[in-house]
Amino acid sequence: MRRKPIALLLATLLIAGSMFVAAPPPAAAQQVGDAVRPGNPRLADLMEASQLRHIKLWFAGITGNWKLAAYQTKQIKTRLQDAASLYQSLPVNDITTMANPIDAVTAAVAAQDSKAFVKAYGELTKGCNSCHSELKLGFVELKTPAMNPFSDQVFEVKKK
Repeated sequence: MRRKPIALLLATLLIAGSMFVAAPPPAAAQQVGDAVRPGNPRLADLMEASQLRHIKLWFAGITGNWKLAAYQTKQIKTRLQDAASLYQSLPVNDITTMANPIDAVTAAVAAQDSKAFVKAYGELTKGCNSCHSELKLGFVELKTPAMNPFSDQVFEVKKK
């Protein structure tokens, strides 16, 4: 029974660690029209970071940790802006595709409205998947997390 959480934790650490030790892409792997320069993150790394934030956003929101949810929302928006500015040859080279879902999540979090949060989170997830499909990456499909892989982080708000 304890093997599943440990395996999930190890997989999460492996994914997170790959963001920091990723080797520079070979010239053949560069996106057409985008100059991959040393020090610039790869698009996949930006998206992996966004996916981790997407998961944390869910658990922050459903536990009513609105400060953490606001922080995660801001981090997702920043990663999307980074992707748009660094990878301008993307067909969705700005974040307008995601602007409405991000704004809806931001509003739900600001209002501390759990019902609106769940709806907005679903729209955010659909927006991610729509963008992936547009880029012919529909096999990268996100969903609402069923299990919290971040057992080392407190999501619940501490009672005072």
